[in-house]
Amino acid sequence: MHYTSKQRVRIAAAIQTQLVRGNAAPKTPSNRKVDFMRKRNIQVIVRFNKDEHQHLKKLVKQSGVSQEVYIRHLIDGVIPADMPPPDYFAMIKELHQIGNNLNQIAQKAHVLNVLDVKRYDEAVKSLDKAVLNITNAVMLPRKIK
Repeated sequence: MHYTSKQRVRIAAAIQTQLVRGNAAPKTPSNRKVDFMRKRNIQVIVRFNKDEHQHLKKLVKQSGVSQEVYIRHLIDGVIPADMPPPDYFAMIKELHQIGNNLNQIAQKAHVLNVLDVKRYDEAVKSLDKAVLNITNAVMLPRKIK
């Protein structure tokens, strides 16, 4: 049986409330399902010295993802990309707005048949491709060499 995220939160909250009140959570079939709802139910404890832990925290902060996600990326053989600078999102938004304006002009050009429509459409596609390439280069994790 699959639960929605809201149902999972309610079940976990109900179990936590029972534990806080001092009542042990009953081992009912519905309670056992909570253990199996997680896709990742195996916990691994890793010990670091102070320098290793500081280095891991620094890398995690640079990437903008959680520690767990960062380590899973490393296990999958990719290095998470550093979080892009704040200006990146503003620039991408501006490029999308330019593309949108070009698209609106192109729609009028198709109707009026005033511009070289084929050349214009190629320019719009080139802009979209450039935005996608920039996003992939900045945001996606890279393979470990």
